[in-house]
Amino acid sequence: MGSWGTLWPALLSLAGVVLGAGGSLFGQYLVSRASTRQLEVQESAAHRAELKHAVLKFLSIASQVEKTAFALPHADVSAADPVIDRLVDDLWLAHAEIDLSARSEPLRGAAYRYAARLTEAARGELADASALRGPQVQFFDAAYDDMWPGQRRAAGDPSTP
Repeated sequence: MGSWGTLWPALLSLAGVVLGAGGSLFGQYLVSRASTRQLEVQESAAHRAELKHAVLKFLSIASQVEKTAFALPHADVSAADPVIDRLVDDLWLAHAEIDLSARSEPLRGAAYRYAARLTEAARGELADASALRGPQVQFFDAAYDDMWPGQRRAAGDPSTP
């Protein structure tokens, strides 16, 4: 019985060390997991901010191209018009920003199709602005999906068709 009297406190001490080490490792695992999740959230927010900036710039220029292209009679719109040329160049530069910052291929494709249709409008190849609505809607949908993957827009969202 005497050996249990000296062995019991040693076993309790050893059990305490094992439980403490296990608790410490589990705590480090939880902290690491939380840090990883926090980093993913921060990266996602940074991506959304960067893409939002690129999309808004693209849309601003797209609006200018559309207004300029359809404000003038088609006979007056020509490839030699320096205002149209500058706007189309700016449009394709803004498209390149989206191309670089987009995570998804659908957004890259939708941006390209919308920019190509706007370029056609700027050259006088489109008679009606309604031809731009399909590519524009696809672009908006793809941009939303790239910024918030897997989330659906709310029914009350004004940008929902």
